[in-house]
Formats: sequence, structure tokens, C-alpha cells
Amino acid sequence: MKNLVIVESPSKAKTIEGYLGKDYKVLASFGHVRDLPSKEGVVEPDNDFAMHYQVSAGSEKTLKAIMAEVKQAETLYLATDLDREGEAISWHVWQEIKRRAPKEAAKLNVHRIEFTEVTKTAIQNAIKHPRELSLNLINAQQARRALDYLVGFNLSPVLWRKVKGGLSAGRVQSVALRLIAEREDAIEAFKPEEYWSIHGDFSTDEGKALPSNLSVYNGKKVEKFTFTTEDAANAVTNTLRPLTWEVTDKDVSEKRRFPSPPFITSTLQQEGARKLGLSARQTMQVAQRLYESGHISYMRTDSVNLATEAISSIRKTIEDNYGHENLPSQPNFYKSKSKNAQEAHEAIRPTNPALHPKNFSGDDLQRKLYTLIWQRTIACQMTPAKLEQTTLTIGEPSGKHQFRATGSVIIFAGFLNVYQEGKDDTTDDDETTLPNISKGAKLKTEDIHGNQHFTEPPPRFTEATLVKALEEYGIGRPSTYATIISTLQDRGYVKLDKKRFFPEDVGRVVARFLTEHFTTYVDYNFTAGLEEELDAIARGEKDWKPMLRSFWGPFITQVKDKQESVKKSDVTQQLTGEPCPKCKEGELAIRLGKYGSFKGCNRYPECDYIEKKEGEEAEVKSTGVTCPECKKNEIIIRQGRFGQFYSCAGYPDCKFSVADEPRAEPCPECTYPVTAWKTTKRYGEVQKCPSCGHWSNAQAKAASEAFKARLAETKAKKAEAKKAAKKPKATKDTEAKPKAKPKAKAPPKKKA
Repeated sequence: MKNLVIVESPSKAKTIEGYLGKDYKVLASFGHVRDLPSKEGVVEPDNDFAMHYQVSAGSEKTLKAIMAEVKQAETLYLATDLDREGEAISWHVWQEIKRRAPKEAAKLNVHRIEFTEVTKTAIQNAIKHPRELSLNLINAQQARRALDYLVGFNLSPVLWRKVKGGLSAGRVQSVALRLIAEREDAIEAFKPEEYWSIHGDFSTDEGKALPSNLSVYNGKKVEKFTFTTEDAANAVTNTLRPLTWEVTDKDVSEKRRFPSPPFITSTLQQEGARKLGLSARQTMQVAQRLYESGHISYMRTDSVNLATEAISSIRKTIEDNYGHENLPSQPNFYKSKSKNAQEAHEAIRPTNPALHPKNFSGDDLQRKLYTLIWQRTIACQMTPAKLEQTTLTIGEPSGKHQFRATGSVIIFAGFLNVYQEGKDDTTDDDETTLPNISKGAKLKTEDIHGNQHFTEPPPRFTEATLVKALEEYGIGRPSTYATIISTLQDRGYVKLDKKRFFPEDVGRVVARFLTEHFTTYVDYNFTAGLEEELDAIARGEKDWKPMLRSFWGPFITQVKDKQESVKKSDVTQQLTGEPCPKCKEGELAIRLGKYGSFKGCNRYPECDYIEKKEGEEAEVKSTGVTCPECKKNEIIIRQGRFGQFYSCAGYPDCKFSVADEPRAEPCPECTYPVTAWKTTKRYGEVQKCPSCGHWSNAQAKAASEAFKARLAETKAKKAEAKKAAKKPKATKDTEAKPKAKPKAKAPPKKKA
């Protein structure tokens, strides 16, 4: 009996074939074997949303290899990944087998198998418990693919006509772009507000420091904006400094801190960004390799469940490595936040918890990510940490003013021995350890002072916080987060600078256009609602065709309306309400140009005023060298099209300029008062005379002249080629023809 198994990746195929033995042949599909081509009419809304798939040229070779094995097989196991995409890949493979070899397909025993880890036990167990292909999962994937195609193929051309060519819109990527663009708008609109905090620095009799914050002033609770000016803060500190202070109350309480649940896709991507500096795409690529090599369970999941066998293994590892005191009496169980989390699936965990990260063999990135997964998994089944929190109230005799000091001490580390979750954009102070002091103890005042603060705008998104926001809004799914982020970057809509997302000018224009004219389709709740409908289809609660019909009708009507009603100028320029300072008639508008946005007069071309951007008129830097030509002005540093250069400050009256640093050192040949100096790797510092052309190093001069000659030759060849390209080629109609002989003139008529 010959068994054929189809998986997605070749590395996984090799591993699984080794587990199953000689009666099994395992081949890889290399992902999707067919998809919707990028052309019109491949989804037909008027034909009950018929979808016309096409096998790519790259997949043709893969399918031929599969078909060759199908002819010898009796049983086919479809073992692609266990999400919707994996289900659809299996279905497409089976559809192609039936289309290409219907007779052989009719004889095959076809099974769908799934597993959450690539281990021998899991694979053999999957073979023993096959199932049929899930039409619900397949239809959910088809519905998503149809929606993405219909939105992209119909909305992108609107962007080409109304913004600029080459742009694209996506059902989910456009909503993520809106998140980033609106955050930038909020940052730009933000106006900082000043406020002051009052701090008391006290010390005990033993000389131990006791920092604190003012909590009550004149009998009233101190809020964030109680003191908003330096004068107000100074008045408070002057009032409080002369007073005597003591500890009037001490409160000690015990707190417990619980471990985080095991990783799901989104939290793994977030921690990968926080702790390892990886992008969402990089995290998933490394996790894919760990999964295929059998080190971790399946990495696209939104379930925090752990299998019973896995929990037993994890608990044994905890007891062996961290002792019985760190092992709770009962396992810890977690509830998934996602409404559609498939509880039959597992969280991301090591397949063998006994494999400690120090014994892991793999490349550096795999080891680091495995360590993160191992630590999080072990920690999630450990005892909570115990902290002793102390709050001291510091008062003065009248009782009208109070300072408060808070600190905590870890009295039992528990899971913190292994792992602590990272934080995003936190401004919390580190927990302080307070001196051991009793109620009634007198304190020495070291200083009472105010600190100035300003409110801060919301932070720009990092990869971690963007994934978190997408998950909280219900936008996208575990398998799509990395693709959404990378698509926005690949399209040039956003850039990642110092691990923060900044929208590009064109990205902001696209986001504003879609938000203003296709409000419903970039609405967070609408997009999340569509995801929930797709989830309902996957669960078998909804049919996919009616869902597509309800979406398509209003959407295509709006697309057609906006194509006719919206002008390009309405989209690519934004009026500011500021009068044009040049023509006095126009209004300044922020416009999108070839090289980004700029502010100019809306009466262009009648008025060509363009406002210089901040920083373009930077402070002029002088070299301190007097111009050798006009002998009046100094030579200054300027920025030109090709970088920095030096010229006379009297330009355009004096046109002296040099490319290299000018110094007031005369030329040894012609005594010209200024020479230019250049530092090269090969020849060191070289002196050049801008008047007679003398170089202090003859070799450097020869090399420079040779380079200029090559450059001139290249330019000449390009110009010649361009000229030849413009010259029309001879054709049958344009070929030169011999001139016809002039006809003989008729003899003049004789007069009657």
C-alpha cells in the first residue's frame, strides 16, 4: 500500500517522511498551488461570485511531481497547516488532482489530517485520526480572498485616477494605514500643557534616603494639574520647607503578581519586537523554522490552551529545575480573548519542555526565540510572585499637608525566576525599596523641590503596539498581522524609523482620501465586523455567498459614484486658510508632489509661490576664509543638489565656489591666496589650487583626471544612445525611394 502525504514546506516534508517510514511518500506544495490572477473578471459578482483560479508557472512543476506520485498511491493524506489558509491549500491541491487525473482521483482514499507539532508522536496520531476537508473553513478562506480581490481591484484604480499611479488599497491594510495616519494627526495637533509635581527628599535617623511625592496640600488632594506654573510650585515649596515632618501612617500589604498566558501569534510578535527587536515578519519566519524542525507547536494560533500531556511535561520541568515550591498544586488555565479562538488548537509552546534553551542547537535567532517561548511557557504554569507593598504617609503638625512614599519588595519570586513580560511606552517609575521605618519616626528634610513637566502626545506605533492595536480592534487575524505591516512598508505608505512608524506623505493622502470618501470601508468596527462574519462562516453559522452580496452592492455603487464626483485636486491638496504672501489673491494649500508634500499657492500656475519647509533656511555657517575674488565677503558652507559645497557669501554678485574645504593657504605655484583641501583614503590630504590647477600630489591629480575622462566618455555614450533611440527606423513606408523624373512639360499652344 502506497501512501502520499502533502504538506506545505519541503523541510517539513523531509522530517515527516522520516517519521512515517518507507510506505509513505511526503511531498511539499510550497504554499498555494493556485490563486486568483491579477486581472479583471476572475471574480464574477454577476455570476454568483464565480472564482477563476489559475496555477502559477512556479506551481506547475510542483503539481507535476504530485501527479506522478498520485498514479502510484492508494491513499492521499492532505497535511497542510491547520488554519483556513492551510485548509484551502489542501482543497486546491485536491481540486487540481481531480481535474488532471479524474480516474486516479476516483480510486484514491482521501483524508485530511492535522497536527499542532512536528513530532513523531503527533504525526502518527494524526494518521490514526483523519477527518474530511472542512468546507466551512474553505468557504471562509474563499470569501476572504474574494473580498480582498474585489476591494483591491476596484479601489486601487480610483487611487490611480484621484491620487497618483501605482498605488494600491487593501481591505485590511487601508484600515491599518488609517491607524498610523490618525496617530500622526493627533501628534501634530497636540498642544503640550505645563504642570509641576512637588517632591520631598527626606532621610531617617540612620541617614537612609526616603523620596516622596506631595499628595495633600492645604487639605486638598494634589492632582496632576494642581500646580501649573513655576511661581505656584515655588510658593508651595517655600511654604513646606520650614515645616517639621514625621511618618504619620504606615500601611503594609501583600500583593500577588500572576504570570502571563502562553504565547499566541500576536503576543509572540509583540514580545519578539520588544525583547529581540524583530519585525513581525522576522518573528514569524524564525518561528516557522522552529515549527518545521519540531521544536515548537504551530505558530499561527489565537488559543491559549495547552494539551494535557504538555502541561504534565511542563510541570515536571518546573519541579526538576525550580523546585516544588514554585509549582502550584493545580495547573494554571487561561481563557482566550479572541471570540473565534479555536480551543481545540494550542498555544505556542516547546514540543519538549525538557529541552532547556542552553542545550538548544540552532542558529542565534532561533535560539533566542526558542528561549523566549520556553521561558513564557514554563512561567505560565508556575506560582505567582508575592510582593510586600509599603505605603508611608509623611505629615507635619497641622495635618494640612502630606507626602506619600510607596515601595515594594519581592518576598517570593515565583514565575519571575523565569520570565517577565515586556512593556510598551510605559512611564511608570521603577518600584522603589523603602527604608525600614516605624510610624511616628521623625524625618530630616534634605530638600523640597518642584519638577516641571509637559504633557506628551500619544506615542507613534511600534511593531508591537500596532499588532496589539490591530488585535484589540479585531482587525486581521493571527496569520495576517505580519503581512499587513510589511505591505504598508513595501507600498511606501509608512516608514519605520527608530522602531516607530511614520506615515509617508502619500500614505497620509491615501488615508485621508479613503477616510473621507470610503468611510464605511476603513471604519474599524465595520472591518472587525467583516472579520467576525468570516469567523461565523468558518464555524458553519453563515453562508459565504450572501455575505459577499451584501458587501458588493453598496461598495461598487460607492466606487462608481466617487469616480465621477471627486476631483483629483480635492484629494491631492488641502487648503490651509492662509493667504498667499506673494500674489495676495490665492490661498496656501498642502499639495502632494513628485517628491512629497509641500505648501504652495492654489492659483498655480498663475502664482508659483512655494513655502520653504522648516529647516531649509538653516543658520549660515562661515568658514572664516575671505573670498579671494571679491575680497569682501567670507566663504560660506552651502547645501546643493549634490551635497555640500563652498561659495562666496556675496553670490550672485560674486560667483566664486569650490567643492572642497577652502583654507587661507596660498598656492605654492601661483601664490593664489586660497586653496582647497581634500582628504582621500589612498593619498591622504591633498591641496588643490582653484586658480592654476596645481595639486600637491601628482598621482592624486592623475587619478582625478582619469576619473573625469571616464565620466565624460560615459556621458557621451549615453547621449549618443539617446540620440540614436529618438531617430525613427526605416520602414516600408519611410524607406528612401528614388526621386521620380520630372514630367516633361507640354509644348506651349500656338496662338490662333
